[in-house]
Amino acid sequence: MNAAERERYSRQILFAGIGERGQEALLRSHAVVVGCGALGSFHGAALARAGVGRITLIDRDYVEASNLHRQWLYDESDAAEGLPKAVAAERQIARINSGVSARGVVADLTAGNVAELLGDADAILDGTDNFDTRYLINDFAVSRGVPWVYGAAVGSYGLTMPVIPGRTACLRCVYPDPPSGVQPTCETAGVINVIVSAVASIQVADTLKILCGVLGTARITTMDLWAGGVRQIEAPARDPECPTCGRREFPYLDESRRSPVVLCGRNAVQIHQQGRIDLGELRARLELVGEVRANEFALRFVVGTYEMTVFPDGRAIVKGTSDTGVARSLYAQYVG
Repeated sequence: MNAAERERYSRQILFAGIGERGQEALLRSHAVVVGCGALGSFHGAALARAGVGRITLIDRDYVEASNLHRQWLYDESDAAEGLPKAVAAERQIARINSGVSARGVVADLTAGNVAELLGDADAILDGTDNFDTRYLINDFAVSRGVPWVYGAAVGSYGLTMPVIPGRTACLRCVYPDPPSGVQPTCETAGVINVIVSAVASIQVADTLKILCGVLGTARITTMDLWAGGVRQIEAPARDPECPTCGRREFPYLDESRRSPVVLCGRNAVQIHQQGRIDLGELRARLELVGEVRANEFALRFVVGTYEMTVFPDGRAIVKGTSDTGVARSLYAQYVG
């Protein structure tokens, strides 16, 4: 650690829980944030300010005006440009702390790319909005022995839990199966920004403890910042019959599971397609039949009541339907 770093992080170094040795560990560490929305954008900013040396930011989506009240790294210009969140997050972190290395990855985390994107992480933070991706993170983290921190928030309620493979219960010990039935989402129940920052703060605190090597007891934290009440309990013991950390079965790492995904609460479907797409060529074709906005990262196309955002890797988000068949048909019709 050089003199400039000592000065920058001096108040953090003075904190006995971190100290100079902990700060040096943070500077050497690599944290991966999966999902750069409400939770993940806070994660990225806080990790950068704390001096975590490498930060990878993974997100499949783009910035919209409705994100701005709770997604901490973005501003109106990002929404106006329709920038991918990972790109906007990387740029903003570079302005926050030029001494850390931030890399934005515009992609959906899948079984096909999880090893590449998470393989050298020292810790993983959950900023996602769906259990399929969380189970994928859990399978990968347990299989490789990488700590990760689960978190969720909706309305005024939130919860968080660190998972330390080999020591604590994993996600499937606590949630053997995804929640059934209709669940509240930010789009249906709303969300206040303070619950997001509170949950994300606890996630980052646990991550800093992990990276400094001082995490003691793993706790599940639940809170409701409107009705009142914060509760912490020790995470349950590992379930010896847990399919993931007990029997070491990792079905979410099976690449054949990938299929169109209905995005949580958004009346939208994500389509995966193999192969690169020339967005310039696609723009020239689509401008003949509908409204098109494009930049180097994505192309947004409006036709009728549908809006399609196409990314260079062939992935697309089709808004205006939750029917995967309709989404596939629109993709085939307008992209190919």
